Amino acid sequence: MEAITISIVEDLQEVREGLETILKNSSDFLLLSSYTNGETALHNLGTDQPDIVIMDINLPGVSGIECVRKLRDECPATLFIMYTIFEDDEKVFEALQAGASGYLLKKTPREKIPEALKELHAGGSPMSTHIARKVIKTFQEANRLPKSSLLTNKENEVLELLSKGYLYKEIADRLHITLNTVKQHIHKVYEKLHVSNRTEAVNKLYGKP
Repeated sequence: MEAITISIVEDLQEVREGLETILKNSSDFLLLSSYTNGETALHNLGTDQPDIVIMDINLPGVSGIECVRKLRDECPATLFIMYTIFEDDEKVFEALQAGASGYLLKKTPREKIPEALKELHAGGSPMSTHIARKVIKTFQEANRLPKSSLLTNKENEVLELLSKGYLYKEIADRLHITLNTVKQHIHKVYEKLHVSNRTEAVNKLYGKP
């Protein structure tokens, strides 16, 4: 099996050299390049075209997240894994949205790093356990979000009256708004709930069979 080619972007010498040692001690990897800042990485990684880039977030100048965002089109076959101390939700999701496929904390045991790189290369999305739990929790909470919370108070009022069989003109009169405004609210309701008619909207919101 061909060695997995790796580039490192890390400004802290001790951390960078630690990663280099891990890679050099394994025949599964080939260290192509190692950079201390985002600017140099942006200039060279398009030529390097490694299989994987281990990217720090908190780089001097251009951040690691911005590097990934700019490089993902230039290096379409390259996979990016963030290697950082940051474990707050904002940094995690910003990195994933930028194009990172993995997210490891720097406190990850050294012996776990080769495993994570192989997993990434094989099509997985390795993450430190704590980060994976954050991602799962976020999606679980999003799925528990009641449909009614997607709508404004007025949109909920309009849909409730629709569910009771009121006509558009009657809804306008009851809510003291124009007929055109009622239609605009209904259009927004359908758009937000991804439905195309009154019955679908009512069923989706109130869980009717």
